[in-house]
Amino acid sequence: MNKNILIQTVNKYCAHNYHPLDVVLSRGHGIWVYDTSGKKYMDFLSAYSALNQGHTHEKIIRAIKKQLNKITLTSRAFYNNQLGLFAKDLCKLTSFEMALPMNTGAEAVETAIKVARKWGYYKKGVKGGKAEIIVCQNNFHGRTISIISFSTEKQYRDGFGPYTKGFRIIKFNNLKAIKEAIGPNTVAVLLEPIQAEGGIIIPDKGYLTGVANICRKNNVLFMLDEIQTGLGRTGKLFAYEHDYNAKPDLLVVGKALGGGFYPVSAVLASRSIFEVITPGDHGSTFGGNPLGSAIARASLRVIVKENLVERSAELGRYFLSKLKTLQSKWIKEIRGKGLLIGIELHKEAGGARRFCEALMTEFLLCKETHEDVIRFAPPLIIKKGEIDSAFKIIKKVLENPNL
Repeated sequence: MNKNILIQTVNKYCAHNYHPLDVVLSRGHGIWVYDTSGKKYMDFLSAYSALNQGHTHEKIIRAIKKQLNKITLTSRAFYNNQLGLFAKDLCKLTSFEMALPMNTGAEAVETAIKVARKWGYYKKGVKGGKAEIIVCQNNFHGRTISIISFSTEKQYRDGFGPYTKGFRIIKFNNLKAIKEAIGPNTVAVLLEPIQAEGGIIIPDKGYLTGVANICRKNNVLFMLDEIQTGLGRTGKLFAYEHDYNAKPDLLVVGKALGGGFYPVSAVLASRSIFEVITPGDHGSTFGGNPLGSAIARASLRVIVKENLVERSAELGRYFLSKLKTLQSKWIKEIRGKGLLIGIELHKEAGGARRFCEALMTEFLLCKETHEDVIRFAPPLIIKKGEIDSAFKIIKKVLENPNL
């Protein structure tokens, strides 16, 4: 079907909650995607890091086909033969004791909030209805009512009140702010180790360790949202590992956990924390279903057996070093960890979107974030030669003084 007709159909029948680039994709493999006319593009967004393993990875497809012929959904009313194995694989890989599976990342964040609140009431002794969670400015944890209630992005909140109470917003990358914000009703601190959606904002070395130590001293849960930054994206299995002794009490994972095929998310924590959750407290019809569990198990195996964490670290350093050779009047700063990299542009550049559109015409797909930042996050299976090819395109566009 004609590209323009397909776009018109989306605009006619779908609510306009996104502003996609003007390309219609019909298939993909590895780092490559193809539009409806057969044109080939490099995917440098990876569905916001959900495709760390690349498009249509054959090993994950085999696991899906195998499970599809058996059973796909049981609900948690019954046990299934994949959930326990998935939880075990995830806990063994991440060194946590227990997992609470859900579907989307936003669901997992909501789950972490609920667990932290109940822990605060039943373990810490906070009075009912008084629990407070500290969050950071410029955060992005999803778009549910509770989550947008503590967003500092005006558009995410506009028209959606009344908002959920119980959150205190402080500056990111500021240990003093956390110390001053903690009170007797504080049950948790929730933050992203790198603010990806916020523009690839990387905190100072030692910041996460400092937050973890403050939380331990004050009997407060340290919660990290690694939905975008986790599972190898930043050159470590999780971004918190770039700091020393910064392991959180609760870890939120998602996106790449489903290998780009299926929404799978989870909250990881110790047994003593999850003791507060009893049957009926929280649930999901699809959370932990056998198909999703089988997919997640295969997705984790690919990350481990194909050394995607190590590849991300090595190729991320290589890609970042090449990007920093760019000579462009538009560039303000280049920053990143592993294969999560942002190019911040000067205000005079007129926004990052037009550069993303220009890159698209050169067959490289990426997306702007926070108006002035171009985000690069290719699949972790990318090869060095493919990075070289991408860099030539980026150089051509970013160094064009007339763009």
